[in-house]
Amino acid sequence: MDFFKRYLWWLCSFAVAIILVVGYTLVFAPPPDFPSDSIVVIVRGASASDISEQLSDAKVIKHPSILNLVLRISGTSSRVQSGAYLFKMPQNLLAVAYRLITGDYKLPPIRITFPEGVTVRDIALKTAEAFPDISAEEFLSYGRQQEGYLFPDTYLFPVSADAKTIISTMRENFNTKIESLSDDVQASGHSLSDIVIIASLVEKEVRTNENKRIVAGILWTRLERGMPLQVDAVFGYIFNRDTYSPSFSDLKTESPYNLYLHKGLPPGPIANPGLESIQAALYPTKTNYLYYLTGSDDLMHYATTYAGHQANQLKYSFSNQ
Repeated sequence: MDFFKRYLWWLCSFAVAIILVVGYTLVFAPPPDFPSDSIVVIVRGASASDISEQLSDAKVIKHPSILNLVLRISGTSSRVQSGAYLFKMPQNLLAVAYRLITGDYKLPPIRITFPEGVTVRDIALKTAEAFPDISAEEFLSYGRQQEGYLFPDTYLFPVSADAKTIISTMRENFNTKIESLSDDVQASGHSLSDIVIIASLVEKEVRTNENKRIVAGILWTRLERGMPLQVDAVFGYIFNRDTYSPSFSDLKTESPYNLYLHKGLPPGPIANPGLESIQAALYPTKTNYLYYLTGSDDLMHYATTYAGHQANQLKYSFSNQ
């Protein structure tokens, strides 16, 4: 009798094990045609039902209704993280569900470089290319007011990064970079915002550090004397194009950024300057120069008088080459 009971217990245990294995295979196991090394992009705002269907269509899971049920019963359907997921090897349905709610993408961070002088619009377009879940319009809606303060650098962002995360990271980097300059900014007699504006003008106008400091000195002097800054690079910002040789009609364009029509600084920076340009604006080289230009020989030419500037224009004008 004891033998029969032990045999019956073993038989029942075996049957339960078989049922569990069969049940797991039918319900939770990955499909036999699981697409190894595939990437599935979950869009923001997608419902648990839509996500389940998407993963089923991609052959990541067998039964979308089961995944949908698991997410809903566990109360995690609203916690699914959008973004790109790498499915390198087959995983069961429960493992897939766990990855969705924890944002376990299995993808390396996205490396993106923003060069010195990049505008917020440029950053928005480049970010939209790298992150399919971020539109340029969305980025601009959060970042437009940060022009000048999104520090140009190379960044490693997680694939789950959103526009606000990228903007705040770049702004924090700016704050870190200028922290050591805070005492000198205060002692300079200029506000940080004015220094950043000058730095942005210098960034777009000049290439070398030596010339950046000279041009920064010229711009500060012209401001002190009430002279218009007459910076050509602002037209690239006004018209969203790369131009440093504005036409005569461009010079008449009504815009608060047109520094031919309006004296003083523009309303804000025209780009996001690098540290070298910020330092040039903070530590300008004092000279007697009031005018400068980049000649056809690709060198900077300076003058103390307008007559001297006109002579440089005639000598180094691109039209005379």
